[in-house]
Order: sequence, then C-alpha cells, then structure tokens
Amino acid sequence: MNIGGREIKILTGNANKCFAKKICDELNIELGESQVGRFSDGEISVHISDSVRGADVFVIQPTCPPINENLMELLILIDALKRASAGRINAVIPYYGYARQDRKTKAREPITAKLVADILTTAGADRVVSMDLHAGQIQGYFDIPVDHLTGIPILADYFKNIIDKETVIVSPDIGGVKRARNFASLLDLPIAIIEKRRPKANVSEVMNIIGDVEDKNVILVDDIVDTAGSLTKAAKVLKDFGANKVYACCTHPVLSGPAIDRLKDSVIEKLVVTDTIPLTEDKQIDKIDVVSVAPLFAEAIRRIYSNESVSKLFD
Repeated sequence: MNIGGREIKILTGNANKCFAKKICDELNIELGESQVGRFSDGEISVHISDSVRGADVFVIQPTCPPINENLMELLILIDALKRASAGRINAVIPYYGYARQDRKTKAREPITAKLVADILTTAGADRVVSMDLHAGQIQGYFDIPVDHLTGIPILADYFKNIIDKETVIVSPDIGGVKRARNFASLLDLPIAIIEKRRPKANVSEVMNIIGDVEDKNVILVDDIVDTAGSLTKAAKVLKDFGANKVYACCTHPVLSGPAIDRLKDSVIEKLVVTDTIPLTEDKQIDKIDVVSVAPLFAEAIRRIYSNESVSKLFD
C-alpha cells in the first residue's frame, strides 16, 4: 500500500513473529526485513535491512513473557526507526505488559504501567495500538494517541453456536463487570458476578456469587489468565453453586507457572483464548482453543494508515 507517497512498513521483534505474519497476510504486504538478535554478552542487537525514511511503520511486539526482553526489543526497534527518519512510528502491542501495576494499592509501590508508557513515548513512538488493556485508564498514561481494540466480539462469536438461552455470562470479579456485560450483550444473555477477596498477588479467595447459575451453563469472561488460580477456583465454586458446564475465555493467555496443570485438573470444559500471546508447545492442550485477532489488528492498521476511524470497527 502507498498513500500520498507514504509507504507502509511492518516490522516485528521475536515476541510473536507468527502473529505479525498473519497481519501481513491479511494486508497482502511483505513483513519488513529486520534482525533482532543478541550480542555475546546478552545485549540486544537490531538491524533493519529496508529503508524506512518517511514511511508509516508499524512495529508489532506484544510485551509478553519474557516481558523485559520483549519490551527492550520494542524500545530498541523504535529507537532505530526514529534514527532512520521513519515518518511515523506505531507501536502495536497486542498484550501490554505491566498493565496490572496501574495504581498504588499500598505505600511505596510503583505505577509501572505509567512508567512503561513514558518510556515508549521517550523512545520515539508516535502512536500505540493495543487490545483489552487490563485497566482502561492506561490510555491516559500516554501523551500520544492510543487505539484500544477489544477481542470480546471475536470471543463471543466462538460461543454463538454452542450455547443456549439458559447460559449465564460470569465476571470473575467486580472489576470485570463491564467486560462481562459487553460480552453478554453480544449474545443477549444474563450475567452473574463472583465476589472475591484477594489476600495477596496471584491468590484469590472466592466469597459469594451474585446472580443465578444453578442448572445453567456458564462462561467465565476475563482479560488475562496468568497462573489460572483465580479462574479454576471460580469454576469450582460455580459448580458448587449448581452450574452445569463451565466454559471460560480470555484475551491474553499468559499461562505462567502452574497454569496448565491447574487447567488440566479443573472442571473447565474449554478455555478460549486469542493469539495476542503465542502458546508454546507445552501450553497447547485439548482444553484450550485459540481464535485469531490478527484480522482485527490488520483492519485497524489499514484504517490508521489511511487516516480512517478505528472506533467504527466496533460500532
């Protein structure tokens, strides 16, 4: 594509090359040539083979585990593009790492989500494109435009042919009610809420269920599944309250630590995730299905490049 003399270039680091290639296939353009490697001492080396002078460049790099490695790759790529006189640098970050550190909950805590936003801007990013940020206010941490996409419609579409009108959409906590409500509205279903208390990070204690799940199939909706402790415990409690089948879905499958073993041993029938984060071979189990959001990102990139509205994608 070439609009008004501006070329479009798509580059990627090592975080999710497959996802970047899917986006390029959707746009019918070649993935730009860049080598992101390591020097012998572990420092990151970047070489961009193609000229990017004056181009509209999209760097596709989720900051998923290993988060610090992938974040540094992104920052160095942005710096290289800035010094190579790229016309506009768009950081496409399907999964925004450090998003859960978005506020102070006790004394002397950092707000790392804001720090990462500042670093990206300082590095030279002109725009950020991300999906289902853990906290919506993170958009306000940036002094540059942020296009916030959502994978909820794509996840909801997966369930259209396998649910009935007796199904209930469940938010695993109070903070996810808006997400669950949006999901439920797409399928015209009621919602329920799990009220819980979290004594410390990655540990949750379920307290109560607000809503009726007895003798109903349920779908747990979340943005991130990390260690899967909260998710599998919520699924068990739903069963204890009389639910029939328990399904779950999330946008970002971090799946760290004991997550896979917990999912295997859980009462969850199926966990549906998107491909914002690549699943290593050991995480590709029968209980997990993956739907792609690459077409959505491709259309957003096309609209940004053409100076069209991105928000109309969700009207």
